[in-house]
Amino acid sequence: MAQRTLRERGARLGRPMGATGAERTVHGVVLLLPGGVAEGTGRPSRLAVSAVRPLARRLARAGEEEGLVAHVVHYRCRGWNGTAAHPAEDAHWAADEVVRRYGDVPVCLAGHGMGGRAALHAAGHPAVSSVLALAPWLPEPDGALVPEPVKQLTGRQVLIAHGTNDERSHPDLSYRLAERAKKINRDVCRFEVHSDRHRFTEHRAEVQALAVDFLLGSLFARGFSRPVADALAAPPPLGLRMPLAAGFGRSLRR
Repeated sequence: MAQRTLRERGARLGRPMGATGAERTVHGVVLLLPGGVAEGTGRPSRLAVSAVRPLARRLARAGEEEGLVAHVVHYRCRGWNGTAAHPAEDAHWAADEVVRRYGDVPVCLAGHGMGGRAALHAAGHPAVSSVLALAPWLPEPDGALVPEPVKQLTGRQVLIAHGTNDERSHPDLSYRLAERAKKINRDVCRFEVHSDRHRFTEHRAEVQALAVDFLLGSLFARGFSRPVADALAAPPPLGLRMPLAAGFGRSLRR
């Protein structure tokens, strides 16, 4: 019964934000992937969806002149659900839907928590050019588990940001994944948000500014700020433990 309910419900895209209207041409799309829980086939939390809307609006405003459209992805269910990886499947479907609606435009997958993991997993979709994973929820190491995949990140620009005091997803897990990914893809960087927690309540403005900088640079070749460019160029561990400076974004011309 649960599986039938999942099939009937289906994933969907939220309303478009940004460069919309008949007179506007879409040149890029960012898909916002909300957080969730490890297990659960019930309806997704409205709070999780609401939590990513402010970032969606910020990104849409920043990229409107470039022809950016932002959509929040509404999952079929609230849980990751083991090997089913429902949010990752929904993210892949969402990228397919972008191609159907807008044609051959570059896509950035931007997720928080479980959505960050979904973004990393779905990066292999042909339309995806970049991935932004904020405090990605990743499984604890277990000899019985298959390691998180990283081959799908090849050819994508990837930025991970994680609070050093994250109480829900240990930052060392995202560092280890970034370290593995960096071995096969030079365009991977990771920022540490010192003293911040899972929801980035202490440095939300800086994290959103970092997201804007990375999105515009990766989708529209506008170039990155010096910290992001340095993080992408630096070898491990420097480029994977780059501190996000207080006040980041205040002097950026965006």
